[in-house]
Amino acid sequence: MRIAIIHDWLVTFAGAERVLEQILLCYPDADLFSVVDFFSAELCDSHLLGKKATTTLIQKLPHAKTHYRNYLPLMPLALKQFDLAKYDLIISNSHAVAKGIKVKPKQMHISYVHSPMRYAWDLRDQYLKESGLDKGLKSILAKLMLDQMRRWDLRTVNKVNYFACNSSCIAARIKNNYKRDAKVIYPPVDVQYFTLHTAKEDFYVTASRMVPYKKIDLIVEAFSQMPDKKLIVIGDGPDWQKIVKLGASNITFLGFKPTEILKHYLQRAKAFVFAAEEDFGIVPLEAQACGTPVIAFGK
Repeated sequence: MRIAIIHDWLVTFAGAERVLEQILLCYPDADLFSVVDFFSAELCDSHLLGKKATTTLIQKLPHAKTHYRNYLPLMPLALKQFDLAKYDLIISNSHAVAKGIKVKPKQMHISYVHSPMRYAWDLRDQYLKESGLDKGLKSILAKLMLDQMRRWDLRTVNKVNYFACNSSCIAARIKNNYKRDAKVIYPPVDVQYFTLHTAKEDFYVTASRMVPYKKIDLIVEAFSQMPDKKLIVIGDGPDWQKIVKLGASNITFLGFKPTEILKHYLQRAKAFVFAAEEDFGIVPLEAQACGTPVIAFGK
């Protein structure tokens, strides 16, 4: 079979990209496509079998690496650039637009959905507020745009033969939003690698992409008010600069770190702190595999 794998965007290595890595290991001869691809050669070699994605016109637009979400309204049009006529099987790995890839009637399309497009569905109000688009004329235009994205998202549902997803929570969202059933296939959690470490040290840790719904800003603000408690923050993303400005002397920002460094801190922390209302959440389970308790948002 000729196989194409479609991913939303390759900017940071997080949960969706870990699933992508496993899909590529299942189908190492597949071709990779993404709206944008800003992965370093090192990340491509270590996690994507050395594959660089075929990208869209958005790759070359101004500030695409840091503000790619601003081009969300253009992404449905950009996906039409991909000519997938020669492929038998198309696998989309989607939390935004990848599910909407154009397919022909005789092609098989399997979509692994991390969440129905967050910006148009369950996190719409939060997205508008965090982007400063919840008031005035900009708010009206943004809401119209997201309404249009939601309608487009619904139109693409019938282009998917089979849905898979990362949790029963997301299966319920797919049923509610798309009126389709989805097979739950849990994301990869390497509990053999993240081994028990009983000696804990005097710090807390959080690790995540720096995007609004992860609420890393909330965690940093909380620890800024508790100067006697040390916090290690691992990860990067669009909100990096904003979040760093909220920090205090008891908070250390490490940026993106490879898995062995993440493991070191997860094993030794007093607790892992997790504030998101998450679709699945791989890192909290890795922390628990290390014997490290999780302080989490109870929802």
